[in-house]
Amino acid sequence: MATLADIGLAAAINILSAFVFLVVFAILRLQPINDRVYFPKWYLKGLRSSPTHTRAFVSKFVNLDFKSYVRFLNWMPAALRMPELELIDHAGLDSAVYLRIYLLGLKIFVPITLLAWAILVPVNWTNSTLKLAKVTYSDIDKLSISNIPAGSYRFWAHIVMAYAFTFWTCYVLVKEYATVASMRLQFLASERRRPDQFTVLVRNVPPDPDESVSELVEHFFLVNHPDHYLVHQVVYNANKLAKLVEEKKNKQNWLDYYQIKYSRNKSKRPSMKTGFLGLWGDKVDAIDFHTSEIKRLKTEIAVERETITKNPKSIMPAAFVSFKTRWGAAVCAQTQQSRNPTIWLTEWASEPRDVYWQNLAIPYVSLTIRRLIIAVAFFFLTFFFIIPIAFVQSLANIEGIEKAAPFLKPIIEIHFIKSFIQGFLPGIALKIFLIFLPTILMFMSKFEGFISISSLERRSAARYYLFNFVNVFLGSIITGTAFEQLNTFIHQSANNIPRTIGVAIPMNATFFITYIMVDGWAGTAGEILRLKPLIIFHLKNFFFVKTERDREEAMDPGSLGFNTGEPRIQFYFLLGLVYAVVTPVLVPFIIIFFALAYVVFRHQIINVYNQEYESAAAFWPDVHGRVIAALVISQLLLMGLLSTKEAAQSTPFLIALPVLTIWFHRFCKGRYEPAFVRYPLQEAMMKDTLERAREPNLNLKGYLQNAYVHPVFKGNSDDEDDEKLEQESVLVPTKRTSQRNTPLPSKISSSSSPSLPEVIQEHPQP
Repeated sequence: MATLADIGLAAAINILSAFVFLVVFAILRLQPINDRVYFPKWYLKGLRSSPTHTRAFVSKFVNLDFKSYVRFLNWMPAALRMPELELIDHAGLDSAVYLRIYLLGLKIFVPITLLAWAILVPVNWTNSTLKLAKVTYSDIDKLSISNIPAGSYRFWAHIVMAYAFTFWTCYVLVKEYATVASMRLQFLASERRRPDQFTVLVRNVPPDPDESVSELVEHFFLVNHPDHYLVHQVVYNANKLAKLVEEKKNKQNWLDYYQIKYSRNKSKRPSMKTGFLGLWGDKVDAIDFHTSEIKRLKTEIAVERETITKNPKSIMPAAFVSFKTRWGAAVCAQTQQSRNPTIWLTEWASEPRDVYWQNLAIPYVSLTIRRLIIAVAFFFLTFFFIIPIAFVQSLANIEGIEKAAPFLKPIIEIHFIKSFIQGFLPGIALKIFLIFLPTILMFMSKFEGFISISSLERRSAARYYLFNFVNVFLGSIITGTAFEQLNTFIHQSANNIPRTIGVAIPMNATFFITYIMVDGWAGTAGEILRLKPLIIFHLKNFFFVKTERDREEAMDPGSLGFNTGEPRIQFYFLLGLVYAVVTPVLVPFIIIFFALAYVVFRHQIINVYNQEYESAAAFWPDVHGRVIAALVISQLLLMGLLSTKEAAQSTPFLIALPVLTIWFHRFCKGRYEPAFVRYPLQEAMMKDTLERAREPNLNLKGYLQNAYVHPVFKGNSDDEDDEKLEQESVLVPTKRTSQRNTPLPSKISSSSSPSLPEVIQEHPQP
């Protein structure tokens, strides 16, 4: 059982670690050689140039301005100085709203902490229940509800505080939900034109023996959306082609490198070995080899493109359909297209950079099977992870370690080592076990078939949160209870076991305190240091960077990582709400995390992260829902805890809390969530009208024509192939009499397919 001394040692270690990380970062960020690591966002925006290009030799690597070291912490006020509107313009609404999650934590927990420490801590401290009960406890446990005697009227204080905390949390949540919903609608109204505003994704296009998917899509929307349909782009299975294009890009990069090398020293042509990493194989001329490889790949790419455009099996029963107006797209995306609800399924298209193209090639009918497989896999992953959780909890129990390994007892009993094991080691061990979890969960989401990066991250975040709740929270409490009170369980009657568990649950707060300090304090400070990206950048820059394009790729800062960051924040919401009434001493540790993380991630968003997509804060309903879930869990656990404390008269008063909280959630869901899942027709019409007034001659067809063409078909040097693809994507006239009454020619084919207008003239409207 960790004591105050153990917690104090852990706090000292983590505070020192955090301070060292911040100081090292403040110094490293001033060095010119690290400029691309700590300010990559400004390079990507073209607003910053490398200081190593214009300085003397030594000054290229080391900052010799000693005055700048005196102000080495000025990054903190600089991170807080940028106004929110400017932050939205600079980094996007997703990033700005993500930061509001940290502010939400501060708004909720600062008043709760003040109230809990003013009322609950004195109520808990002025008892001697734990001392008389003869159970294992520490000084921290004396500040918890465990120190209240069974049947005491003092439990009314905890019930009243539970109501107060619930009402305050709900008040803050509804205010924040309204603010974020307003920010989203305002952002969408003021945002510049984007292809996804006019485009829907239609899936499960029914097969037809007489028409291709492209023809079928065009005729369906010309018939059912005659005044608004503009253009469409079918979805190709281009995964194999994407691999070939990526391989060609890599070969071209090497060719550029060897040509630059040869231009600097023409006395000797560069050579290489054809084996793995150039370590073995035949020795060949590097320029000739890569030239021939690129030529081979160009041929393979051309053949693969021909296969994709000619083979009907390469065309998926899906398409991106664009409309003349936002209003038309909103109507299509939010309505049922056919009397059969399983075909012609429409949804808002993600913005082009948010599309996860690999999953568009997955047949829609297989998605249900894939999700069932992943659900089973996730269940077993969650279940078997209890084993390492139990191991982590064993580290916090000195008695258990001594029993398992008696020869370690002389070492463990040393005061410093004992404090280190109980106060620091469990938190760091748990964090190590969780390192690979985000990668596994993201792979699961990709296998399930989600078609946008944002939906992949939200799905992965939901699973991460559930995993944390089941394993890290419940698993730690259950296994921790078993280890801590093992001796008590053995020597008491079975009737008293529930009571002992009820007493032991709040005692596990000491483990979570150590975890918060390791993950929340030192981990957050380590985030700003960016040690891993720093090392990788310099290794790549030294060994692998051959061209300026390589240097830009080595500098790639990545995105915010919603799939890992948001579940981590939500876990602290869960801990804070659960332990605010039970063990209030834990909550200040969470406040420190929220405050530090807000400053750190504000700096990172301004200077480092380059968000891959912009969903206009579509994730906020998930954030709100998980805070509500944490609130309900805290209420149910408090009810269970009081039921073991013989508080029969007061416990029923808690039943109303989860009922009121769920009602509140349903109110918020009905009032605010539509702003995040639908686009109001009124807003769409207003924006369309305004755009027509400002740009009456806008060529919207040209703007949307290739917006959703697969990336491997554009941006390449093979322009002839691109043009060929466009020509082969053109529709041909329908062969079916049932579709011969198509009211208008296709907007895409009217200018490029001479046969379609002839067919329409051949079969005029009656």
